Amino acid sequence: MKSSIKSIFNNIVLFLSFITLIAGIGVLFTIEQSNSFKKVDILNEQKEIISSLQKIDKKDVEIALIQFNGKSTELLYQTQKLYDLIKYDIVGTYILNKADEYKSQLNTLKGLINTYNKNAFIYYKSKKHTESNAKQVFLNSYRTINNHISNIIFTNISYDKSKTEFMFNLTLGIFILMLIFTYVFYKKLGNIYNDIIFLQSPSADPEKYNIYAMETDSIFLRMNKRPVKSQSTSNIDPVTGVNNNKGLINSFAEKKSLKESNFTAIAILEVDNFSKTNRTFPQDFTQAILKKLASTISMYEQATDTIARSDYNEFTIVLSRASKEKAFKEIDQMRQSISELKFTTATKVPVTITVSGGFYIKPSNVSLSNAILETKSMLEHAKHKNGNRISQKKDITGVKI
Repeated sequence: MKSSIKSIFNNIVLFLSFITLIAGIGVLFTIEQSNSFKKVDILNEQKEIISSLQKIDKKDVEIALIQFNGKSTELLYQTQKLYDLIKYDIVGTYILNKADEYKSQLNTLKGLINTYNKNAFIYYKSKKHTESNAKQVFLNSYRTINNHISNIIFTNISYDKSKTEFMFNLTLGIFILMLIFTYVFYKKLGNIYNDIIFLQSPSADPEKYNIYAMETDSIFLRMNKRPVKSQSTSNIDPVTGVNNNKGLINSFAEKKSLKESNFTAIAILEVDNFSKTNRTFPQDFTQAILKKLASTISMYEQATDTIARSDYNEFTIVLSRASKEKAFKEIDQMRQSISELKFTTATKVPVTITVSGGFYIKPSNVSLSNAILETKSMLEHAKHKNGNRISQKKDITGVKI
């Protein structure tokens, strides 16, 4: 089964989106690691603050209390900063489930700080007969809170180790997947490039080359289905190189037996407002437009089809397809392709060309000339509907044929 170029490129877009997502996760992990370092810095700073509180001289109680209150306030502020960092800990919250444990440690730390502040206040306010006991309680509070902060630092280091191991394994797995997918897409794109080289080759032989992509196969089949036109100059329009009216009749008669059970459709495409364009631009420019339109229409031509320039600004197409819907779709694709063509005059003026069309499914008992007359009535309907559209019988009658 051949691969689809569209599917391959959709997968590449998905792959690039996946890489972007992984890069985003990497950024988040980097931010988390930075926050983890901030946690340790804050905890060490708290230990320094607590240590400095132990060194406050009690000789002047009022000054000692002012100094203590300032530092203890900073201690509580640092604790709040630790709480704030939890919200950025995505891996710990949603993957390793460490957030609750960390919050519990911070809650304990906050309680110990409050107890420490209370014991410190008691110590600084104590009289000589109670000073020794109060100082011991104050010292015990210091040791307890200092040990708890050390435990938090140790837990944070252990947690960072687990997070790093998780991210390493995840990154390694993703890296291996990226290598595999990069190699796969490299091979697929190489095969698509080989298909393009095959199509460019003037001696392309499908027996010697296995076409990789469905789109390439379709293009190659279409290229091979294009018929060799009659070399008789009396059948060929000299401007566009497609059939003239005489060539249309002769080609239709020659290919009539090839249509088998397919539906035969007649389409007439007329350039919208072309007479006005013809007065505005020189003849060589309008002829270049007609040549380009004939070339665009011919890209859809198959072995059973006939294309002719039937009037100055009209092209008649007789095509045979397996279904009415397919035939109409191809004619409408021709119209769309023509509307997307870009023309520029010698003075760099951009020109957009559109066509109106009539489409008619020819019954086997209706002659080509009568079918063309029916098709022209559809064309007139399309022109009166502001152009750049294909009309068929149901558009006029309102009845689906």
